[in-house]
Amino acid sequence: MRKTIGILAHVDAGKTTLSEQILYHGGTLRKRGRVDHQDAFLDQDPIERARGITVFSDQAMFSYAGQQFTLIDTPGHVDFSSEMERAAQILDYAVLLVSAVEGVQGHTETIWHLLQRLHIPVLIFINKTDRVGADVGKVLRELKTLSEAVWNITENRLLAGFTDALAQELADFDDGLLERYLEQGYDPQQESQWMDALGDLVRQRKVFPAFSGAALLDQGIEEFLAVVCRITAQEDPCLMEQPFSGIVYKIRRDRQGKRLAFIKIKEGSLRPRDEIAVSEKDGAFQSAKVQELWMNNGNRYEAVASAHAGDVCAVTGLDLVRPGDGIGAKCYHTEYETRPLLSARVLYDAAIPHRHVLQCLRILEEEDPLLSVRWEEALSQMQVRVMGVIQLDVLRQVLSNRFGLAVDFGDCEVLYMETVAEPVMGYGHFEPLRHYAEVHVAISPAARGSGIHFVSRCSVDVLESQYQNLIRTHVLEKEHKGVLLGAPLTDVEIALITGRAHEKHTEGGDFREATYRAIRQGLEKAKSQILEPYYHFTLEAEASMTGRLVSDMQRMAAVSDAPQILQDRVLITGKGPARELMRYPQEFESLTKGKGRLSLTPAGYEPCHNPDEVVARIGYDRRRDRDNTSDSVFCAKGAGFTVKWDEAEHYMHCKS
Repeated sequence: MRKTIGILAHVDAGKTTLSEQILYHGGTLRKRGRVDHQDAFLDQDPIERARGITVFSDQAMFSYAGQQFTLIDTPGHVDFSSEMERAAQILDYAVLLVSAVEGVQGHTETIWHLLQRLHIPVLIFINKTDRVGADVGKVLRELKTLSEAVWNITENRLLAGFTDALAQELADFDDGLLERYLEQGYDPQQESQWMDALGDLVRQRKVFPAFSGAALLDQGIEEFLAVVCRITAQEDPCLMEQPFSGIVYKIRRDRQGKRLAFIKIKEGSLRPRDEIAVSEKDGAFQSAKVQELWMNNGNRYEAVASAHAGDVCAVTGLDLVRPGDGIGAKCYHTEYETRPLLSARVLYDAAIPHRHVLQCLRILEEEDPLLSVRWEEALSQMQVRVMGVIQLDVLRQVLSNRFGLAVDFGDCEVLYMETVAEPVMGYGHFEPLRHYAEVHVAISPAARGSGIHFVSRCSVDVLESQYQNLIRTHVLEKEHKGVLLGAPLTDVEIALITGRAHEKHTEGGDFREATYRAIRQGLEKAKSQILEPYYHFTLEAEASMTGRLVSDMQRMAAVSDAPQILQDRVLITGKGPARELMRYPQEFESLTKGKGRLSLTPAGYEPCHNPDEVVARIGYDRRRDRDNTSDSVFCAKGAGFTVKWDEAEHYMHCKS
């Protein structure tokens, strides 16, 4: 069965170069390409070749020592983290690449936590050991801060096989293996059993072997592949016999505009004309027919008659699927953790119909749902959400190259969120003539980064389960707006306390109206809090600039750790508001004359450092937001009437 291996790294760690070497030794390439020569096999897009960075995840097949693999190349720049996260979900094994010079970066830690959350086995390759300033020992110490289970097998320590010393080291990572070693010691005749044990511990994420080499010079690559093949050799033949199930990891269009869904097959087989379940709607599966089935090596596509568990393939005909969809026997949808931090207004010539621009952006939104394209009819404005300004530059080029569309973008604005600081009750009632629904909810603060969580504290004797399920759907289906900025509500628990339906008059949509109004009414009364995105930052420059850099961070409301002086260099880490830090790279580049290093990685959301200023600048007027009303509708004498939010509680029919 083919194994899927992905290479993940911070930018400039040498990821594409390592991919080229692996594909060369795996027989896929006759000649190795280079990023600086703009001929890398997996960087086929003109944008990637011009910029010298990976923007889009891509795949290639190779074989080594009788093993079959699919290699996934992922972006390393933080602006394309969503592309990396989508690719990571299909991996059997991840290769975490770290530069021996720069070491563990903020983005390295982000990748590590992603792989931990997805329970993906990790192999580590410390690259660029040939470079001036390379320090493998230092990098290993940094990696140990991520996990004590990082195992140093650099300098090809495992190439010749196990030794008593290596067996003892490995046994320290597992109690059962340690007991076996203490009782039996190491027998060279049982080396294959120790290698199998290593494979088991890697798959269980109990150990993370660390290799080293220099990809550009082809040092350590074959040794790395030889060990990887032995570690990953075990297979589960039962997967082939199961009903088909798979996961969609990306959507693309071919040159004719035909929609391709790229799928990792988890179990079973897939063939053209197969009918498969692709989504769940109102409790029932929808099905779609596979039309064409393709396997691809970079930009080379080959039509195939079937694909099997372990394969990564592209199919046509699945027009309903999205990235993250589980399809076949196991249908589900994956919610990704990466969230865009910025929004920008789309600018284009007035002669271009806005529907055409919107149509092009919707196609790109299918490929990257986090773009969250929005058209505001009242303002005749279009907005997109992005991770950073590099992504905006790439988006501009993609629209030009693929659609011949010339657009620009306004200044980036950070994406604020809103939450509540204290628990509050919310009440909603919707009762125009021949309609009826009432909902009472408790809105409470939740852990930072948890989003919106629903729980019911209402007995089914009070409100039937079918209506409670509807309320749950309506709580989670919408991006509820806060009342300070109109920013999305997050980090709250919304509990259903009670509700009421009418045997004759409750219609579809009534509980949607009542639920939305209840949440909004609660927010009107709540002690709301603005959250803003933060960046982790790492600054490295000449030690003489320490005072200036610390002053800059204070000016931007950032919190810095104590500066570390390393000979004639200074290293400063910390975190601060994204809005203040996002424009600092240009200032830092000028200040250090290009001789410094600055890394910014998302650090989640924190309470806004200047809420009054933000409220004044955004100028949101909740009273004019008719799409998000907090008022309730009641009925008397055969006619509906509106009750303002601050009086609605006294009109409610239920007692909570």
